[in-house]
Amino acid sequence: QVQLVESGGGLVQAGGSLRLSCTASVRFFDMYAMGWFRQAPGKEREFVAAISWNGEDTYYGDFVKGRFAISRDHAKKTVYLQMDSLKPEDTAVYSCAAAQTYYYPFEFHDWGQGTQVTVSS
Repeated sequence: QVQLVESGGGLVQAGGSLRLSCTASVRFFDMYAMGWFRQAPGKEREFVAAISWNGEDTYYGDFVKGRFAISRDHAKKTVYLQMDSLKPEDTAVYSCAAAQTYYYPFEFHDWGQGTQVTVSS
C-alpha cells in the first residue's frame, strides 16, 4: 500500500497559479504510475492528469486544455501538478493516486486525502 500526502492547495484569484505536490511513502516509487483527480461539491470525481512510471508519458482530462502540467521527481518520491490560468470552475478537492502498473490505462488503487483548491472570481 502506498501512502500519499498532498500539499500546495489554497485560495487563488482567477488567472493565478498553484503547484500541488504529492509525496509517496513507498520503497520503489518508480514502479508506480501517478495521477491527479478532483472532486467539486455535488459532483463526481474527475480525472485531471496522469504520468507514467518513468515520466515519459502524460495524460490530461479534456478540460485542462494546456493549463496544467504533471511531473514527477523520483529522488523526492513526489508528483507535481502545476496549474496555471486557474478558473473558478477549477475549485475542488484535488487528490493524487498511485497505480502499480507500467501500462495505460492506469487503475489507481491508493489515494491521498486531498488538498482544497479554491479559485475566486
